[in-house]
Amino acid sequence: MGDGGSDGPSDVTPESKPERYTTTKTFGDPNKINWVTPTGYGPNAIITVSPTNPNTPPNPTNIPIPEPDVEDRDGFHEVAYFGNWDIYSRKFFPQHVPASKPTHLLYSFADNKPDGTVFFTDTYADTDIHYNDNSWSHSEKNVYGAMKQLGLLKQKNRNLKMLLSIGGWTYTNEKKHMDPVGAGEEARKTFANSCVDMIKNYDFDGIDVDWEYPQDPLQGQDFLALLKAIREALDVYADFLAKDKGYAKEAKPHFLLSIAAPAGADNYKNLPLREVAEVLGFVNLMAYDFAGSWDKTSGHASNLAPSKSNPKSTPCNANSVVNHYISAGVPAPKLNLGMPLYGRAFTKTAGLGQAYDGVGKETWEAGVYDFKDLPLPGAKVYFDDEAYATYSYDNSTGTLISFDTVQMALTKVDYIKQRNWAAPCGGKSVATGLTGEASFPQVVKRLSGADGKGIESKPNWLFYPDSSYDNVKKGFAA
Repeated sequence: MGDGGSDGPSDVTPESKPERYTTTKTFGDPNKINWVTPTGYGPNAIITVSPTNPNTPPNPTNIPIPEPDVEDRDGFHEVAYFGNWDIYSRKFFPQHVPASKPTHLLYSFADNKPDGTVFFTDTYADTDIHYNDNSWSHSEKNVYGAMKQLGLLKQKNRNLKMLLSIGGWTYTNEKKHMDPVGAGEEARKTFANSCVDMIKNYDFDGIDVDWEYPQDPLQGQDFLALLKAIREALDVYADFLAKDKGYAKEAKPHFLLSIAAPAGADNYKNLPLREVAEVLGFVNLMAYDFAGSWDKTSGHASNLAPSKSNPKSTPCNANSVVNHYISAGVPAPKLNLGMPLYGRAFTKTAGLGQAYDGVGKETWEAGVYDFKDLPLPGAKVYFDDEAYATYSYDNSTGTLISFDTVQMALTKVDYIKQRNWAAPCGGKSVATGLTGEASFPQVVKRLSGADGKGIESKPNWLFYPDSSYDNVKKGFAA
C-alpha cells in the first residue's frame, strides 16, 4: 500500500499482466455470481455498495481479565488503514474513526533503521499531540497522540484490533529500508524484537508488514525469514504474559501478523506464497492502483475482470490475481481484498484505454480524489459490465476517474462471500469511506448479514503491563 506522502504506482506493469480469462461471468469454477448490471441484478447479487494508585503499575495477578463484551465467532474481517498524515490536510483525526465499523485498523506507517529497529515516523501525530480530552500529568509518563485515542477506541469496542503497519511505498520502495533488514539474521531478530516493543508499549494487537516489494526469489526468502522471526517473537511474548505475568492461559493473547501483498505478477512471483501464508493471520491483497499516472493510457484501477474488447483499459484484474494466490497455496479465508476508498484520474482523454494528458486536480495527492468528492460535478458514472468496474467521465473536460462506487464495493462483497474470503480491506486510509453513506459502512452492513453475525467477533487485547507508559499500563483509565 502506498503512503500519503508519496504514493507509488501499481506493482502491475505491462510486462506482468496476469493471464486473462475467456469469460467475465464465472470467477473460479464452480463459483458463479449473478453480477450487478446497470438495469438489474440476480437473486444472489446485491444492489447497493465502500486504575489503581497512579504511581503504581497494576499487578496483573490482582487484576481479573474482564469478560469480553463480544462473542467469540469466526466471520468476515473489515480492515481499514489509518495514516498518521491524515490529521493534517485532511483534518481526519483518530477520534473520527467509528470504532464499531472495522474489525482491524492498520495504523500506518512506521519505518525501520538499518539495524532493524522499528520507530514511529511522526511522533507529533503518533504519540505527542494533546487533544482536548487530554490532561497534562507531570507525575506520570504518559503517551498521547493517536496512540491514546486509538487505545480508547479499543476500550469502547472489544472487537477492534489495532495493528502497526511498517513500511509502505516511500520507506521500502523508494528508500529500500527493509532490504538490509531482510538480508541479515541479526537485523531480522532486532526487527522482530522491536515489533514486540511497539506492541507492548503502544497497545497494538499485532503487526502488518508492507514491503514493496522483494525484487527476486532470494529477497522473497528474506521476507519469509523476517515474518517467521516476527511470528516467533510475538508468540514468545504472548507466552511470557500467560506464564510469567500471571494471566490465565485461557486469556493468553494471540498477536496478529499480516502483510500487504502485491497484485503484479512481477512481484508476487518472488514470494513463496504458501509458506508466507502459513505464518500469517491474513493477507491484505493490494487489489487497487492497477492503473494511474505511470501508465500511457487511462484504465481501470481496481477492476474485477479483464476487458477483452479493450485490453488497454485493464492492465490487471483482481480475479486473476486472486486465483493465482489460491492456486499457490494461500487459503481463501486468509485473503482480504483491497478496495480503494479513492479514485484515480486521467484528464483530456477520449475514454478508457486511451491516451491522456495529465491527472488533474486532487483531494490530497496529484490525480487522487477522496471517495467523498466523487463523482465530480458534471461527470456521469458508468458501469463496465465486461471489466466489472465503475468510473466517472466528464465529456466536456475529458476527465475520467476510476473508482469503486457503493454499488461496485458491494458487488465485490458478493464476490468475496461466494469465494469464502476473509474480508474486504480498505486501501489508503480511513479518512473517507468510514463515515456517512460511503462504501465502508455499507460493506459492513452487507457482510454482517440479516442476523448481524457475519462479521468476525474476536476480543482485542487490553493488558500491557510492560509498557513504558503509565496510562497504557492502566488501560487509559483516568
